[in-house]
Amino acid sequence: MTLAEHLVEFRNRLIISAIAIALGLVAGWFLSDWVWDVLRQPVLDIDAIGRQATIAYGDVTSGFDTKVQISLFIAIIIASPVWLYQIWAFLVPGLTKREKWYAIGFVGSAVPLFLLGAYAGWLVIPNIVRLLASFQPEEDAFFLTARSYLDFSVKLLLAVGAGFVMPVLLVALNFLGVLRGRSILKSWRGAILAIILFAGIATPAADLMSMFLLASPMVLLYFAAALIAILHDRVVDRRRRTELEEYGIEDSREVAE
Repeated sequence: MTLAEHLVEFRNRLIISAIAIALGLVAGWFLSDWVWDVLRQPVLDIDAIGRQATIAYGDVTSGFDTKVQISLFIAIIIASPVWLYQIWAFLVPGLTKREKWYAIGFVGSAVPLFLLGAYAGWLVIPNIVRLLASFQPEEDAFFLTARSYLDFSVKLLLAVGAGFVMPVLLVALNFLGVLRGRSILKSWRGAILAIILFAGIATPAADLMSMFLLASPMVLLYFAAALIAILHDRVVDRRRRTELEEYGIEDSREVAE
């Protein structure tokens, strides 16, 4: 396929993705009020700790901007099967058969893990809002701008979702030969400390069950990634050793380990 044909295909797939997102934007517009009500509820629940918080709109366009941002966020999620497939269909002709299976494995595991992480973030948002609100002095009024609160919520969902995808990234680096499985396993103390700190910040100190529920799957995913990387290293080392033995060469990397 010539460069011009690649560009034409890229343009067509870009148009299909844009149409899917535009249709998702229409659906997102009608769903945005419900999503905003759900996101707003943790702020309203602050009354339970004796505080009153209000979401404010700082200027004339804030209400419209907030609704559009929520609609766009919903549209990207709804249209994700379409634009993910378009990316896949554009890239797959340049991949070998093995690379295709690797890509299927990584995408097939990364997408569900990201959605699982985003769902976990959704569950801990009320705890985080309640915890952070407790630092506000009682003498001061607690006003949140709609734009900043929406940014906070979306960034939190993306951050937790990305955290759940990190094990897949570790495995990908291992398959690329950048990171050894033993190196991942040796860093388990630092990884668990980072996970517990993150879970501790994301959940109130008194709510140990929420902290446990958030940290446990992340720890299990980390060790699962280390196990997969170690097993993959063994296969690669065995293949490398066989190839070197054919030429009577000793594997220096194995000796060093």
